[in-house]
Amino acid sequence: MNRKNDLRSLGMFIGSMLIFGTIGIFRRSIPLPSAFLAFARGILGGLFLLVFARLLGKGASRPLPPRIMLGLAAAGAMIGCNWMLLFEAYNHTTVAVATLCYYMQPTIVMLLSPLIFRERLTARKAGCALVSLIGMTLISGAADGAAPQSRDMTGILLGLDAAALYAVVVIMNKKIRDIDAYQRTTVQLLSAGIVMVPYLLFTGGFSKITCTPLTLCLVLVVGILHTGVAYALYFGSMEGLNVQSIAVLSYIDPAAALLFSALLLKEPLTPMNLLGAALIIGSAMLSEIKPNPEGQR
Repeated sequence: MNRKNDLRSLGMFIGSMLIFGTIGIFRRSIPLPSAFLAFARGILGGLFLLVFARLLGKGASRPLPPRIMLGLAAAGAMIGCNWMLLFEAYNHTTVAVATLCYYMQPTIVMLLSPLIFRERLTARKAGCALVSLIGMTLISGAADGAAPQSRDMTGILLGLDAAALYAVVVIMNKKIRDIDAYQRTTVQLLSAGIVMVPYLLFTGGFSKITCTPLTLCLVLVVGILHTGVAYALYFGSMEGLNVQSIAVLSYIDPAAALLFSALLLKEPLTPMNLLGAALIIGSAMLSEIKPNPEGQR
């Protein structure tokens, strides 16, 4: 891979992370139920990615075995529920706090891996998990000596629930191998949207939809830009980046969410919040970096 393509891949990946980092800002401006927004995001994003992959000749065209299809659909259903929880978290606390709660997901995966994959929990990873939990304490406000407001606490719990669900999705995807990334993601996105339909019918969510032209435009942005385009950029960058670079650069997403929420929504960030954010993001990044053997560059 030449340097020009490496830089192009880097630009595409950073672009996808910046797009993902603004989704909380857009959610705040959409007066629709979180379940409906998750439904729209999954269907619009899945259809966009399906068409995009076909136009570029990407994605496998062979039918998937029923067992694999069922596994992808189950993971997609969890993604839909995870989105719904995250969108609700944005409604109850700041975008920054909800995003940082959501980024506890790597810590959850790290702690579950020894039980599920029989992976050894090294002292380094255990230390990163502990630092991440300290960061979460600082973000919640508990370290300030005062309990978080009830509304903020609800948002924190919803964000952590979303992180736990996404951790399960990550673990499930590790067990589903040898499938084209576009095909895998398209099935999961469409499943994420479809699983919201019975929930919306049962709760009467469809009857609560009042869509102005502005709201419709914002929903299309979340479905097409924040999902279809962002995933297309993400997958398009894979060939020019190594796994470790991808893992570390992924934390541009929460950093961007913090920056945009402070600049655009004027959300306050106390010194303790900033320290907690640094601990969560820093420990997660450190846990992804694999130390080189001595003398290796």
